[in-house]
Amino acid sequence: MIPTVGDFLRLIERIAPMKLAEPWDNPGLQIGDSEQKIRKIFSSLDPTFEALLRTSQFDAQVLFTHHPLIFKPVSHIEINTYPGQILAHAAQKNISVVSAHTNLDVARSGINDILANLLGLNDIVVLRPHTEAPDVGLGRIGNLSEPSDLLNLANAIRKQLGAEHIRLAGHTQKNSVERIAVVGGSGGSLIPDAAKMDADVLITGDIGHHAALEAKFLGIALIDGGHFHTEKTAFNIFCRKLKKIFKEEGWEVEIETDDAQVDPMGITSF
Repeated sequence: MIPTVGDFLRLIERIAPMKLAEPWDNPGLQIGDSEQKIRKIFSSLDPTFEALLRTSQFDAQVLFTHHPLIFKPVSHIEINTYPGQILAHAAQKNISVVSAHTNLDVARSGINDILANLLGLNDIVVLRPHTEAPDVGLGRIGNLSEPSDLLNLANAIRKQLGAEHIRLAGHTQKNSVERIAVVGGSGGSLIPDAAKMDADVLITGDIGHHAALEAKFLGIALIDGGHFHTEKTAFNIFCRKLKKIFKEEGWEVEIETDDAQVDPMGITSF
């Protein structure tokens, strides 16, 4: 069976319902034709122009991203700006752009479940339950199979995420850690939730000055793996799992993950 963009949207809705998305978010179809037939999908964390070009080179009909292209209503489209350039090129090349963002973060088998499983956590539960669906929610927390040295854990995470650099913050004097919370992307706002659930460490990205001070006060260590790396690794794994789901659905669809995407916040040493 050759599905349509609409079929793909309905499949994502089953996995990560739109009602689970944060109010400010805008996952789903960003531009495209729901009746368009799909033979190939190209996936990338961000809907960049470079990702769209690679989608075209792969001869794919869909660019599937974690981060949406459009967050706020668009009053006009200027084709030499962002996101106008991408919208115009997608329309010209007949490429549909689809995203699954905070709805996929929250969902079972989504971004945060993947991160927790990647770390080998046991007894995994939701860190901040969703108001409409308490069995899912933002972040996950669980236990390592045995206690770990904080620096050893940080180094292992750096390797797993493929990050050149990570940052330690908060209560970094911990000699042994076992209870671990994870939030892909930007999770500093969940520091109090992690503290209430007795986390030794919160692994996330985008940790700011005041979040680090709060974590130190609450006695939690922070491992900042970066917004890009904490989400890219998990999103790529999710997209590879989609291959199996496509086969189960009887779909004749290829999906390719973007190996050329780079962290927009990359660190340059001088």
